[in-house]
Amino acid sequence: MADLLWDDVKCLFDPDPMGALPDVRVPDASVEDWQAVLDLVAGKGWKRQYPEGETLLPVPRAEVVLSRLPDAECPELRVWPTADVSAIFRFHAADEVDFDADLRELQGQERLDVFCDFLREIGRRLGRPVLMDPEGDGGHPVIGFDVEADRVVVLADLQVR
Repeated sequence: MADLLWDDVKCLFDPDPMGALPDVRVPDASVEDWQAVLDLVAGKGWKRQYPEGETLLPVPRAEVVLSRLPDAECPELRVWPTADVSAIFRFHAADEVDFDADLRELQGQERLDVFCDFLREIGRRLGRPVLMDPEGDGGHPVIGFDVEADRVVVLADLQVR
């Protein structure tokens, strides 16, 4: 059975009120958590791209990416768990695994299931919640992987949406 049913949560995947690129995060993370995510991506064989400028490079170790100079450009890792669903990891800080999802790609039950599987894989690997906030609205998650329930759950009050 699906973690979330599209008809119940489609309002949370509307790019207009949510922003096209909601923020997905694992708070209270560490460099080791970042590395665990990088290892998960490689181990699952998900397509990935790590560009620096115009050059695609092999994905470095987390401690290398996160130890860049403060004024250096923030690197990104693009990951495709399937051909039609992507995530953009941004290495802003070691203490929060941070990525964006594109809500325009997450329309319908099939793609929602892919996204929930992706969140679940990360949450299980880290043993931590994975939270999705509206774009630019950190701290107000609408859905997330619940470690105890071992599934993605709704965290927002759908009555007010």
